[in-house]
Amino acid sequence: MNSTVASDPRTLAVRSILMMADGDRATFDEVVHPAAVNREDKVEPPAARTPGPDGFWATAAWLRSAFADLSYQVHDVVAEGNMVAVRTTMSGRHVAPFVVHAEDGSVDTVFPPTGRTFAVTQSHWLRIEDGLVIEHWANRDDLGQASQLGWVPPTPLYLFKMARAKSKARRAA
Repeated sequence: MNSTVASDPRTLAVRSILMMADGDRATFDEVVHPAAVNREDKVEPPAARTPGPDGFWATAAWLRSAFADLSYQVHDVVAEGNMVAVRTTMSGRHVAPFVVHAEDGSVDTVFPPTGRTFAVTQSHWLRIEDGLVIEHWANRDDLGQASQLGWVPPTPLYLFKMARAKSKARRAA
């Protein structure tokens, strides 16, 4: 691992956010602790609920599968001890179905692509251990994202498209 990253928790935390948009698989191994937990994985695919780099990589793949031009703009980074807070804006374009999962891992809701763009604020909290990210929490503007993408309020046509996309996703699972 890069010793510069390990010695600066702020740099590591920022890297862990930015890699979600465009990091390769090896980057996740360099940044994420083998026992790392993403506390925001409750609606993500089952593969994203596994600890360590594999789970974080699965989260990135999930986001990238639905949103083109995915990016994060970092506004502020604050660190104290082994905790780092990062305030960002996540943006992208909705180009493929976004599948939300239930606690048991089954398909819960599917948002068919709208082609619309979004930009929403998020704050990420990361705990660092042994120079790696070991825990992640986030506060996201999910309602703002849903509004910008046309998910809410849903039109009758969009509700029909959602039902059809959910049926297709369940058959594929």
